[in-house]
Amino acid sequence: MPNRERQSTKIREIVLVGNPNTGKTTIFNALTGLRHTTGNYPGVTVERRAGSMKLANGERVSVIDLPGTYSLLPRSPDEQVVHSVLFGTQRGTPLPDLVLVVLSANNLERNLYLATQVAELGLRTVFVVNMWDIAKETGIEIDLEKLEAMTGIRCIPTVGMKKEPIRKLKRVIAEELGRGQLREKTFNPGLAPEIRYRLVENITASAVKTVARKSLSVSESLDRILTHRVWGLVAFIGVMAFVFQSIFVWAQAPMKWISLGIEKLAVLAKEVLPGGALESLVVEGVIAGVGNVVVFLPQIMLLFFFIALFEDTGYMARAVFVLDRIMKMVGLNGKAFLPLLSSFACTVPGVLATRTIEDRNDRLATILVAPLMSCSARLPIYTLFTAAFIPPGTCFGLLSAQGITLLAMYLLSIGAGLGMAAVFRKTLLKGNRMPFVFELPPYRMPHLGNVFSVMWDRSKEFLVRAGSIIFLLSIVLWFCVNYPKDPAAEARFAAERARAESVMSGAELEERLGEIERDQKELQIKSSYAGALGKMIEPAIRPLGFNWEIGIGIIASFAARELLISTLAIVHHVQGEGEGMTAGLIRALQSTRDPETGRELYTPLVAVGLMVFYVFACQCFSTYAVLRKETGSWGWTFFTIGYMTALAWGAAFAIYRGGRLLGFQ
Repeated sequence: MPNRERQSTKIREIVLVGNPNTGKTTIFNALTGLRHTTGNYPGVTVERRAGSMKLANGERVSVIDLPGTYSLLPRSPDEQVVHSVLFGTQRGTPLPDLVLVVLSANNLERNLYLATQVAELGLRTVFVVNMWDIAKETGIEIDLEKLEAMTGIRCIPTVGMKKEPIRKLKRVIAEELGRGQLREKTFNPGLAPEIRYRLVENITASAVKTVARKSLSVSESLDRILTHRVWGLVAFIGVMAFVFQSIFVWAQAPMKWISLGIEKLAVLAKEVLPGGALESLVVEGVIAGVGNVVVFLPQIMLLFFFIALFEDTGYMARAVFVLDRIMKMVGLNGKAFLPLLSSFACTVPGVLATRTIEDRNDRLATILVAPLMSCSARLPIYTLFTAAFIPPGTCFGLLSAQGITLLAMYLLSIGAGLGMAAVFRKTLLKGNRMPFVFELPPYRMPHLGNVFSVMWDRSKEFLVRAGSIIFLLSIVLWFCVNYPKDPAAEARFAAERARAESVMSGAELEERLGEIERDQKELQIKSSYAGALGKMIEPAIRPLGFNWEIGIGIIASFAARELLISTLAIVHHVQGEGEGMTAGLIRALQSTRDPETGRELYTPLVAVGLMVFYVFACQCFSTYAVLRKETGSWGWTFFTIGYMTALAWGAAFAIYRGGRLLGFQ
């Protein structure tokens, strides 16, 4: 144990420790007022949530939410960080001035194993007995005086984010900080697990009393359905169907407002900027490229809202429980579900979340299939092509065909991920599956402030990508589409304009000038750097029904998937013309013709094939970087990119060729 003397810091530090599903993060949010930052601990990729709290005396202290853990004997990177922080060996993090151990009142015996380990350290500690109201509802009575006497630790009951218990907790924090950083150790360090479990049983037997109940609690009644082998899975699919139907329907109005706002910005830019290359760069490059991605923010926010809502209510844990049975069938550990779920938001935190998985083969298999989960970057692609080419009719009078299409893309990604996991676990990554112990938290009313905070934090990452990566690459794409210039062709088109203006007027002249403009842009794109690149890979994607224009988007997407939309907007020189930028892009896609055949280039069959391609393809610089870091090998990284690209090509080929054989166009 290092020197215990508190380091001279300007701001004293409080850390929150606890088992998963104890409401630890809810307490953290209540103490910090939802004001926090997220980053990584120095030298490791484990996430660090830090905020600040003002005490009654005006002092501001730092609050850190440590990863959830069941023990201070580390077996995973998350648990190692908790151990290092509490033992004062984590680089860049001083020994805490106060430790808040958050316990679930209705699972006290299980939580006390970790709590007694923390009590051995001799740090100033408070036990926060959370979910006090739920324990009472389920017939559990806790004698806090006995609990304090037997553990030697002050115990404070709390109820999530309710104001009065949190105010009391803040007063206790101020009092405990005033007593210094260290205290006398309660237990002897290094108790053997046989002995520690007996100690916990004795404490629980003395301090906890269960009152017999005549009827099932609400949680128990709901769990009879939601964790049922059959009905639980049916309920999960029903919930997901509702989510994707809502994402498609509820987001339409705000998306239209954003789209019209972006179009007005483009009009303003045209009025302010001088004509020529600068105007084209700003309007057709930056505004069209970034704007056609940002417009999907409402759908991204709705997706994150539902995920945060399910986490806050306790339903997400039921989904883990239900799907664990399926995970067993493909050889994955139940702990793989949460990283895979995180990957629906973004693959990067999903891959990082595999650090909670102890077994190497389990962890590597989860890492290899995490990019198959449909991340938020794919959602704009799905919704764009669904809106453009899937009819808006309903099935069974309840779900729209468009909502079912979205759900199908997500179910396909889940099925593909589980299928590939089964292949990997039976071939490259053979080994026994470790047992999975998981605690179901009680159902609770969601705290909307917490839900909206989580939703915004995750959505902000999408905006940051649009404002940085998409912004920069849209400029590169604009340059590749507009250069090199052909002076002879420009002179020829200028002559055609002059000739038209000399013999035509009014509507006839406007129509002719529009034709000349379209012909010039089409020729420019074909002869551009982007056109050359697209034509270079066209032979490889023609069997999928894709042409060189889509090829440009696919190549750009290896940097970030959303760039497909930016590319199409730039290639087609999208102008909203009073209907919104997204509507303008949809209209452009619907009216584009294949120059070789004269038929529509984008059809429902091509659109479905393209969406399926993006279900499977691994396209994201950030994903490549995190794969390399977490696997420790460029070999596994290139293997993941390779197998996913092969799956994408094969699936799109099967969709397009199979559809053509069945008579679809």
